[in-house]
Amino acid sequence: MKKIFPLFLLLFAFAACRKDSFITSGDARVTITTDSLKYDTVFTRVGSVTKSFKIINDNDRKLRLNSVKLMGGTTSAFKMNVDGTSAPEVNNIEINANDSIYVFVQVNVDPAAGSLPFIISDSIQIDYNGNTRKVQLQAWGQNAHFLRGHEITSDETWNNDLPYVILDYLYVAENVKLKMNKGCRVYMHANAPIIIDGTLEAIGDKDTVDRIKFQGDRLDLPYRDYPASWPGIYFRETSRDNIVQYASIRHAYQAIVVQGASLSAQPKLRLYESVIDNAYDIGLAGSGSSIEARNCLLSNCGRNVVLTAGGTYRFTHCTVVSISNNYVPHKEPVLSITNNTQTGAAALDASFTNCIFWGEGGLVENEALINRNAAAAFTVNFDHGLWKLAAPLQGVTATSMLTTQDPGFETINSQERYYDFRLKEGAPGLEAGRATSVNIDLDGKTRPVGLPDLGCFERR
Repeated sequence: MKKIFPLFLLLFAFAACRKDSFITSGDARVTITTDSLKYDTVFTRVGSVTKSFKIINDNDRKLRLNSVKLMGGTTSAFKMNVDGTSAPEVNNIEINANDSIYVFVQVNVDPAAGSLPFIISDSIQIDYNGNTRKVQLQAWGQNAHFLRGHEITSDETWNNDLPYVILDYLYVAENVKLKMNKGCRVYMHANAPIIIDGTLEAIGDKDTVDRIKFQGDRLDLPYRDYPASWPGIYFRETSRDNIVQYASIRHAYQAIVVQGASLSAQPKLRLYESVIDNAYDIGLAGSGSSIEARNCLLSNCGRNVVLTAGGTYRFTHCTVVSISNNYVPHKEPVLSITNNTQTGAAALDASFTNCIFWGEGGLVENEALINRNAAAAFTVNFDHGLWKLAAPLQGVTATSMLTTQDPGFETINSQERYYDFRLKEGAPGLEAGRATSVNIDLDGKTRPVGLPDLGCFERR
């Protein structure tokens, strides 16, 4: 033992010395846990959550990084912290054998950079043993009104100077009005519903830049097009006299839900010249309520229009269509109507004039589903329209309806997710409607004095 012990110490000292030495070979094994950091849309007043990556020394000897450098330097919108040191460049960083360090990166946007979206890019360069590696940085930022758990308890008006970004929720109290002027853009966080106990007046204009926009606050690909990226807009029982015109409501879980009867001579919701698209569960729901919809496109939702528990509903020149796609497969009829309630039945009165109800790519044969409870009044009229039906509907009145004729939409491309639901030349719905008091279409174009086209778009 006396002879072995010194030899053991010698071997131990040699091993310790080897681990304390640095590997200098260009073949040193180094893992960088990502090649890019891509940030969500960054709104100026919040900056961004901090993101990070690791640099791992996969060797049995120490590694020295010559430098970790933020290439944009001190002028970069990004800030870097390397193993506890905050600086645009950190040199001579030692990483123990089979150990790692963290690099934390945050981005901030200059509030004076302007109101339009813009790309912020930079990179981090890592040099060691004659090798150069890079991690790309990219964010998209813009100025915004940033509101967290915002409660409106007195009348408020929003303008279009900057987007409105909502975290937690937006609430409009009873007997209070939120007015949104044309061009307002409202971006909701994933857990942030809009709850209306008072009144929402959101009136845009026909030009694209003047339309009012509601969607989720993630604008980076691929997340910006995901359905269910925010909860939706909920008009509750005490809400009244709501009007939404020239608006775009996209990518919600339930885009619009209207609850309870109207408390005035006006419908609880007047929805005019608006688009509801890509809602995961429901596009437009009415529960024992009253809705007047005019020139609306309700497209590619899990269930496009759902009317339950009775109520009064008037739809004129609406296109209600779902094309099965990777985001929202077409499994349910585009229109569902029932007067059933949780305890029985309620009176229902609904009319659909010059409307299209269509679906493709799914297993749905009848795009209108009717469930009538004879215990209460049930009046449903379809007047001049086009629908996809494999069997006649029972308990409704249908006049001059085109049945299961391809509506002839201009463009359907599910792979590219591009849809133009205007009617092309020769479509059966051209000049197939009846004259009404509606003299414009969804684009704000004038409808003819004579026979109009079916759906929300006028071709002429």
